[in-house]
Amino acid sequence: MLAAVDHVQLAAPPGAEDALRSYYVGVLGMTEVPKPPVLAARGGCWFEAGSVRLHLGVEPGFRASKKAHPGLRVRGIEAYAARIAARGAPVTWDDNLPGHLRFYSQDPVGNRLEFLEPR
Repeated sequence: MLAAVDHVQLAAPPGAEDALRSYYVGVLGMTEVPKPPVLAARGGCWFEAGSVRLHLGVEPGFRASKKAHPGLRVRGIEAYAARIAARGAPVTWDDNLPGHLRFYSQDPVGNRLEFLEPR
């Protein structure tokens, strides 16, 4: 039986690791987690914050999805959005989900991320 989501995998183009680190660590405040050596040889990066784990894997011919995205629950969403915007990342508010505050951002390779907080 399913118990929890272990991680969400997003794709990235080859050679994007430094830009991803700048965003996921420097902008979002996540921590980079070392990949096991056999997986590190493939490139990419793993990040976590609390129970949230995002894996960015290298995909030759990468094209960012315009719709698919992880939805990340946030505490203090307005302050978090201000932090992200102050570090130069896009913040697009969306009020179409009843009972929630939410916004979208994009990482440096175009992956869409949703941030939400119940009201």
